Amino acid sequence: MYGRKVKLRFFFVIAILVTLILSSFLILRSLEENVIYFQSPSDIKNFAELEKKKIRIGGMVKKNSISADANEISFIITDFKNEINVSYSGVVPNLFEEGKGVVAEGILKDKNYFLASKILAKHDENYMPPEVKAALEEK
Repeated sequence: MYGRKVKLRFFFVIAILVTLILSSFLILRSLEENVIYFQSPSDIKNFAELEKKKIRIGGMVKKNSISADANEISFIITDFKNEINVSYSGVVPNLFEEGKGVVAEGILKDKNYFLASKILAKHDENYMPPEVKAALEEK
């Protein structure tokens, strides 16, 4: 019915399509595992369930909320509607201070407590991450 060349072209096109679909699936699957979602304190308060995935929480450091001891620093992140307590062990960026924007990456223990594994640095004192700025403008 069909010649040998037509059959080879057909199988070649099918092989390319299968390869593209498979590689797209694998790429999307690996990205899904490495994506870290950004949340504001209000978003966290509205969650129905807590997941043990790594997330980022952004907002402003509440005034008079920073307390530090030898091994740990604790502070409150607020979006001026809701607040969440954050605990972090490590060195904070030089520009980390009260009343400034911050993004903390870590795991949510409950709706009021966040254990940070990383405090993201800012470029300068006027910098605010776009996600934080949009969340604050939205609220």
